[in-house]
Amino acid sequence: MAEPIRHDKTARQLRLLSDALDSGRLGPVRRMVNTLSPAEIGNLLESLPPGKRSVVWGLVDAEDDGEVLVHVGEEVRESLIADMDQDELVAAASDLDIDDLADLVEDLPDTVIDEVLKSMDRENRERLEQVLSYAEDSAGRLMNPDIVTVRADTTIDVVLRYLRLRGELPDHTDHLYVVSKRHQYLGRIALQALLTHEAGTPINQLLDDEQPAIDVNETSAEVARQFSDHDWISAPVVDDSNILLGRITIDDVVDIIREQAEHQVMSAAGLDEDEDLFSPVRRAFRRRMLWLTINLATAFLASSVVNQFQDTIAHLVALAVLMPIVAGMGGNAGTQVLALMVRGLALGQIGGTNIGVLVWKEVRIAIINGIGIGLLLALIVLAWFHDAKLSLVIALALTVNFTSAALAGVFVPVTVKRFGFDPALAGGVILTTVTDVMGFLSFLGLATLILVR
Repeated sequence: MAEPIRHDKTARQLRLLSDALDSGRLGPVRRMVNTLSPAEIGNLLESLPPGKRSVVWGLVDAEDDGEVLVHVGEEVRESLIADMDQDELVAAASDLDIDDLADLVEDLPDTVIDEVLKSMDRENRERLEQVLSYAEDSAGRLMNPDIVTVRADTTIDVVLRYLRLRGELPDHTDHLYVVSKRHQYLGRIALQALLTHEAGTPINQLLDDEQPAIDVNETSAEVARQFSDHDWISAPVVDDSNILLGRITIDDVVDIIREQAEHQVMSAAGLDEDEDLFSPVRRAFRRRMLWLTINLATAFLASSVVNQFQDTIAHLVALAVLMPIVAGMGGNAGTQVLALMVRGLALGQIGGTNIGVLVWKEVRIAIINGIGIGLLLALIVLAWFHDAKLSLVIALALTVNFTSAALAGVFVPVTVKRFGFDPALAGGVILTTVTDVMGFLSFLGLATLILVR
């Protein structure tokens, strides 16, 4: 229920905001916007057309600017940055944590980056440079180097005095990390343990060494999987020598999961998950034209199959009426399998040890569905055209295409991924081509054999 409630809330906020903007009353707009979290403000800005977006962006509290920029897509971020002067950008960037700043800094003008670096002390500048040195889709890019470490040979009272001197803890701190003299990761200690044990208890007696550290070069998808599997709130990040470099927290992982979901949905249509809902017509036209051109090429392939059976179609016009049903139903069946496969590949659930079992399962499902739906369709065709042979042809063709769709739904994403492409992006086009071609070929081919000859 949480997601529909959130969407209803956003729609309600958008309606109230638009009404206030249309009336010219900016005071209520400012008050309403600044009661929201940075993430909510970002979502609201993405929902507004450029003119209203610019007005609302100017009403956001300056102290929230940096966080809002982190929570919007790249295209929207570009438009918001274009509305800010250099001093505003420097101030917005300076308020961010290192990991969030690393996400934002490459979108800033060079002059702003220089000013931001000058405003940072040497330690934070080196931390930022370290984070930026890692690949964008890696644990190193996600981690925050701001961590609290303790030594195993100290006691609880020493640690508590240190924490009081420190004065504050980084957000989402549920554990302190225990390191050796060489700063190698040894384990962690829960804040709860510090508060519930005697002050003189040695840290090494409370050490939890069961949580594995995340390698700094691990992919963000694998990081999200590990957090999901183990219900972590935070996790340490280490290099090849087990040196503790930073930590990743649950708020960053939630962002990864959301981005993955958006990527799968948008990629299936050939779109970028960072595309602005209100992006300029020229830019949207260029992006979509490439995808539509690829689809046009595959459509001609299906049409060429139909062209081979002109005489058959001319002999029985009902074939032209019915053949889109076979192709369309196959496409729908294949899409179901493709969705399962893309998810399984993303979660690492599919490999050489289980692919055969998966193929056999999907083929059986396809045959059963093909026979069941095929018989139903055959009865409809019989009542419609009063032709028993035509009913047989469409039932058999549907079963054949369902089976082809199942095989394509399994093997296309696996093959595409093996060649280094995104199965969510390329799989849909190839699958549609296979089901269209096989649908037309099986239906018209069987019609030629059974009805014409």
